[in-house]
Amino acid sequence: MSTRVALVDDQTLVRAGFRALLERDPGIVVVGEASDGAEAVELARRERPGIVLMDIRMPVLDGIEATRAIVGDASLRDVRVVVLTTFEADEYVFDALRAGASGFLLKDTDPGELRRAVHVVAGGESLLSPGVTRRLIEGFVTARRPHRLDDTPLNVLTEREKEIVGLVGGGLSNEEISRRVFISPATVKTHVGRALFKLGARDRAQLVVIAYETGLVVPGVR
Repeated sequence: MSTRVALVDDQTLVRAGFRALLERDPGIVVVGEASDGAEAVELARRERPGIVLMDIRMPVLDGIEATRAIVGDASLRDVRVVVLTTFEADEYVFDALRAGASGFLLKDTDPGELRRAVHVVAGGESLLSPGVTRRLIEGFVTARRPHRLDDTPLNVLTEREKEIVGLVGGGLSNEEISRRVFISPATVKTHVGRALFKLGARDRAQLVVIAYETGLVVPGVR
């Protein structure tokens, strides 16, 4: 089955470029385009794409609010949003991750990597480049976090689940976590799934944000 993708950007040429690159993959079909966030929400509700590639800075409704609207719509629970940005250090990327985006891509991403990324997110994974994402989140959490952290949300987790979420926040994959704590990748996946459910998190990207905002992961400490 082909992965259905919706493109959201206020520039027609940018959308055309992404469409051309994506449709070189027979496993990807572009089901629609939108030029602002309000149109993006309507498009998502109408077409139910698997992935929405969402520009952040747009007229009418920006990409962050559009992401929040899509993620918050129970009827769109299977729709994943990947935000598009020009700079790794775009402060709005962090806000988009908090709003529920499953990851982000730079607009100048290599064509092959773009198509691979779509399939990764369609498969249920988050699109997080550990190094870039860690730098991004650390920078903005450090600037915004209160002096006293609230780790109350973590009280619903077992100690093992809390440990696993901390390692997810550190950018480790399930396989890397497995080797670190000497349990099978399948068991790691089970712990991650339980943590997602207990914390009400949509996906792995949300666990990363929670890990930093609660102080489970300390910026600059490995």
